Amino acid sequence: MICIRTRPSADRPVRPRPANFRVAALAASMLVLAILPGSASGADDGWTTARGDVQGTGTVAQTLPADLTVVWEHETGEAIESTPVVADGRVFVADVMGKLTAIDLQSGKPLWTHDYETGFNASPTLSGDRLVIGDIDGNVYALNVADGSEIWTAQTDGTIDGCATFFEDDVLVTSQDGSLYRLNGKTGEQIWVYETGDQIRCSPTLAGTRTFLGGCDGNLHVVDVRSGKAVGDLLPLGGPTGSTVSVRDQQAVVATMEGMIFAFDWRDGTMIWEYTDPDRAQEYRNSAAMTDDLVIVSSKNKKVDAIDRETGQHRWRYSLRRHSDASPVVAGNDVWIAATDGRLVRLDLTTGKEKSVTEFRGGLYGSPAILSDSMIIADDDGVVRRLGPAAQK
Repeated sequence: MICIRTRPSADRPVRPRPANFRVAALAASMLVLAILPGSASGADDGWTTARGDVQGTGTVAQTLPADLTVVWEHETGEAIESTPVVADGRVFVADVMGKLTAIDLQSGKPLWTHDYETGFNASPTLSGDRLVIGDIDGNVYALNVADGSEIWTAQTDGTIDGCATFFEDDVLVTSQDGSLYRLNGKTGEQIWVYETGDQIRCSPTLAGTRTFLGGCDGNLHVVDVRSGKAVGDLLPLGGPTGSTVSVRDQQAVVATMEGMIFAFDWRDGTMIWEYTDPDRAQEYRNSAAMTDDLVIVSSKNKKVDAIDRETGQHRWRYSLRRHSDASPVVAGNDVWIAATDGRLVRLDLTTGKEKSVTEFRGGLYGSPAILSDSMIIADDDGVVRRLGPAAQK
């Protein structure tokens, strides 16, 4: 394995990129701009999927106000361990006991609830008038966002940990039964199934007509969404992963439970760089955030690290008091980390220096949803909060 130092020095160079890489990257960027659907969410008060966009970047352009305060709170009564989603003035959350709740974005008042008496590890996903979510029993539900009425249900053979992804009018969903399903968005009927042979706990990530899956089989799978067939060979990861792949321009990035981070060129499957901490292997169980310049990861060892997207060099590190199960989110100039001790940490994107820490009574297990001037975050006490600028006097 290529090991890149976390504190690089002149006497320990990292593997350089090919000389023609910048030309290839420019061409790839132009290609992706032409074919990627639904890039970069988070604007216009919308955060429609757990990682903010179908590429799984966890990144939006806007920086939130410097001083955030609690605008409203809503208590659902049960632990929420996933990320809220937001669209058209409504917030949607799913708790571990199987209840879906819709909340008015402005007032924090409940609009409707739907109790399935099962359990949700995954966040909902929104598209137009539909909400789709999978439960711990392998069921997939499509509901009307206006009133919570059920449109259809479908069945897989394993727990669903990742949020669904919309492709055109259809739905992609993974299951611990080791399969990726494409379901008809109107009826829930199965169009095709792609089998990996081992558990999948991530969400499907899109780049054009390809989707990317990391799994417990220790491989990165690239699948053609139209045919349901693999594109090229499996890309070995050296260990299992439950992380959702992040895609930006030509790069696909995924972190593993064995402490490795890989950057691939998703067009041809070649590796751009790989990174691991030379002093202590970091266990990654959540997903990376990707900006134009950086890959941001957090580990079970309470470390938040920034890796240079071009070279794979380590740029900065921040140590948490407790680990973060939630994936990092980047909003403009800031990195937001939600930790299991109830601390919401705001870091400078460029330097990794701490800007602020907000503490809540309940533990934070899901990432915040970032809006134009505020965020929505939920805790394991079942409290949903909107944090925004203080009201003008």
